[in-house]
Amino acid sequence: MDEKNLEYKQSSNRYLAPLLSRDKKTLGGYFPSAQVFGERVTDTYAGGTRWRIVEETALNHVWVSGLLSDGFGATHGMMKNNLIWVVSRMQVQIDHYPIWGEIIEIDTWVGASGKNGMRRDWQIRSQATGLVFARATSIWVMMNQQTRRLSKMPEEVRAEISPWFINKQAIKEENPSKIEKLDDTAKYILSNLKPKRSDLDMNHHVNNVKYVRWMLETIPDQFLESHQLSSIVLEYRRECGSADIVQSLCEPDEEGFFDDVVDDQHKRRISVLHGFSFATEILESFNQRPFSYTHLLQIKGQIKNEEIVRGRTTWKGKISSIPFPA
Repeated sequence: MDEKNLEYKQSSNRYLAPLLSRDKKTLGGYFPSAQVFGERVTDTYAGGTRWRIVEETALNHVWVSGLLSDGFGATHGMMKNNLIWVVSRMQVQIDHYPIWGEIIEIDTWVGASGKNGMRRDWQIRSQATGLVFARATSIWVMMNQQTRRLSKMPEEVRAEISPWFINKQAIKEENPSKIEKLDDTAKYILSNLKPKRSDLDMNHHVNNVKYVRWMLETIPDQFLESHQLSSIVLEYRRECGSADIVQSLCEPDEEGFFDDVVDDQHKRRISVLHGFSFATEILESFNQRPFSYTHLLQIKGQIKNEEIVRGRTTWKGKISSIPFPA
C-alpha cells in the first residue's frame, strides 16, 4: 500500500494501527515478524497465530469502513436478515519467510465471488523492501443464524458491500483441484480430539486456528523439523461445536524419495536413496522439491462420520547451514 495514500488511525500500538487507503477499499497494518510468523520465523505452529492476525485485519477493514454491525463482520443488513458470514474455502501461499525482527505489512481487500459470495484477499510483505512473503484468499457465503442453512445474498446487503469490491486477486487459481476425501485407511490418524472453550469463535464454532493445529499435529515431528510450510488449502463442509468429538486424518500424497537414517559416528541425520548417501548440496536441491499431505477433520458419530473440513498442506525442505570442519 502506498503510504502517501493512507489515512492514519490513532492507536497506542503503532504496529496494530489500521491504515486505510483514501478510497477505503484496502486496509493495511504493520506487525513484527515474530507476531505473524512466530518467534522462530519458520515455526510451523505459528500458522495458527498467522491465521488469527489476518482475520483481525479483515475485521478492522469492516470496522473502519463503517459497515460493522456486530463483532464478527456482519453488516447492518445482515443483522436485519439474521445472517452471518461463513467461510467455504481458504488458501494461503507462503513465498518467502522474513528475517527475525522484520516489520510486516498486511493488506486486505474484498471482491465478488459469484452471485452470492464474497472473496477476501490478503497480502503480507516486508515494510522495508516490499518483498511479498505470503498471499491468502478466501471465499465467504451467508448462513441464516437460526436455520443454519446457506442463504442467498439479499439485495440490501449487496448494496452495502458491493461498493467496496476490488477486481484484484492475491492468488489466481483458474480451476482449483479438488481435495480427495480420506477414510480410515489414512496413514496418520488422531482421535478423540475435543474443542476447548478458548477454541470457539463468536458464533460458537471451532475457529480456523484450531483446525490448522489439529491437522498439523498428525504430521510426524521428524518431518516438521526439516520442512517448512509453503501452502495450505482448506475446504469447509460443516460447523464444529464444543460438544463434538473430532478425528484428524492425514495421508502423504506421495512416498518420499529419501529415507532418513542416523550417522552414529557423527550423531547426525542423513538422507539416502537406494542405500547411497548424497552430498549436502545435492540433498538441499532435492529437499526443496514440494511435498504435500492431504488432511480431513471429521466428527465421529455412532452411525456415520461427518466431514468438517478437507485440507492440503504443501511443504519444502528447510535450507540448513553446512557445518565446516574445524
